[in-house]
Parts: sequence; C-alpha cells; structure tokens
Amino acid sequence: MNLTLQSLNAERSTVDRIALMVGAPAIDIGDADHYAWRCRGISYSEALKVELDRICYEAGIDYAFSAPSAALSDFKLLAMDMDSTLITIECIDEIADMQGLKPQVAAITEAAMRGELEFDESLIQRVALLKGLDASALQRVYDERVQLSPGAENMLTAIKAAGLKTLLVSGGFTFFTDRIKTRLGLDVTHANELEIVDGKLTGKVLGGIVNAEEKKLTVQRVCADLGISPAQAIVMGDGANDLKMMDIAGLSVAFRAKPIVRAQAGVALNFVGLDGILPIFA
Repeated sequence: MNLTLQSLNAERSTVDRIALMVGAPAIDIGDADHYAWRCRGISYSEALKVELDRICYEAGIDYAFSAPSAALSDFKLLAMDMDSTLITIECIDEIADMQGLKPQVAAITEAAMRGELEFDESLIQRVALLKGLDASALQRVYDERVQLSPGAENMLTAIKAAGLKTLLVSGGFTFFTDRIKTRLGLDVTHANELEIVDGKLTGKVLGGIVNAEEKKLTVQRVCADLGISPAQAIVMGDGANDLKMMDIAGLSVAFRAKPIVRAQAGVALNFVGLDGILPIFA
C-alpha cells in the first residue's frame, strides 16, 4: 500500500525515522501550504498502525494508507458534517453565548460529541436553553463567528473538479446549512430546524431530529438518488453522532475528531486541513 504522511511543521528527521520503520523512502509530494510525503510498497499490519498512531500523533503528523491505484474520481459523493468539521465552531454553543449560557451548553455539546450523552436528549436540552432569544442572534453568529475550517475551499474545488456531488448533513440547524450551501455551491443539505415564533426562538426543534441514524439514512438516500453505492461516498465528521454514516462509507475521514471517532475512521486528519484528503489520492 501507499503511506501518505502530512504535517504543517514536522521535522524531516521524524519523517526519515518513520520511513526507516516502514522500509521505504519518503518521497516529497508537498506544496507551499503544508508538508507531505509518500512511502510506496508498504505492507500494512495492525501492529504497524498502532506504532504509527503513537509516533505520528506525538510528532504532529497525519498519516493514511491507500491503494496505489486509488483516485478521487473513484468516489461520487462527499458527505460532510458541519459543526467542527466544515466550519470551526459549534453553532449552538455560539448561539447560547448570546444568552450568556455558552459554558452550560458547550459542556452538553462536548459530552454528546464524545458519545457520553444520547444525542436527541442532548439537543432537546440545549435548544430549550435558547428559549426567548431573539432570532436575529442567528444572523449575528453567522456573520461574526462562522469560519470555514482550514483547507475547506481547496478541498471542495478539487472534489467538484473530480465530479463528486456534495452533501452537508448536520445535527445543527438549517439557518446555517442553507447559507453555507449557497456560499459554497453545495448540492444537498439536511439539518434541524429551529422553531421561531414572533421573532423569538421557542426552545424547540421542528420535525424529527437529525441524529446519528438520520445522518446515515440521509447518506443512503442521497446515494440512492445518485444511483451509487455508499461505498462510493467519502464521509467526514468529528463526533460520535457521525459514526453511523461514516461506517457505511467507502472512505471515512475523522477531522480533528473526538478519540472515539479517530479510532474508528479510515483516515484521521488531526493536524492538517480538510484538503489533507487530497494528497492521499495524488
């Protein structure tokens, strides 16, 4: 297999040590944005993966195994989580900040993303704390706090050029997914809808909750609409509620994710940007 190594600041001596360990030279395939190397003809084993997990994480290096023939165009869909994946924030935490309740809501969010709380109940609890907030706060959060994760636009440019469709599926809110869809030219979005009455949040969500199961079903529905298999999808996420949709994907990518997600993903990008998936196919 090919082994791709990437970093924003790794020392060459560490890369050489990894190359010696896997028994293949590290060929430089990097660019101006970040360092990247490829080792070819690697014999994969679980023992090797465990050792790479330790060495690379300590050194700030992301690694990925791939078949020598792997190409981005082998896939037909990129499905992405939104909060803390495509964008850098958890929108509900920032909305709560407008109520002076960010610490309380963020603690619930963090526990849910680690898989310690059931998602539906955690969302109901968090949204209830927003009751009475002026709906204009949503636009303030979008304008002042929503930022794309590093490498997002580079990744999407390459994804679209390779012919993949794009899906943004979120346990967050349609207010944000709708705007990001327009901004980035995404194909499909699916998220929760906050109830607003007389310009105020009611503390409730309209309709069913977009939880882990619904995320998986959404990926399956979009794949069916495209006439493809989920094995032809790349799915990216960071939290426990992304695991079900990542599990059915041809390639699952954990982006700066919780440990439970990193452990189960096919590729973990802990340090480089979202465009870190691209050198894997170069």
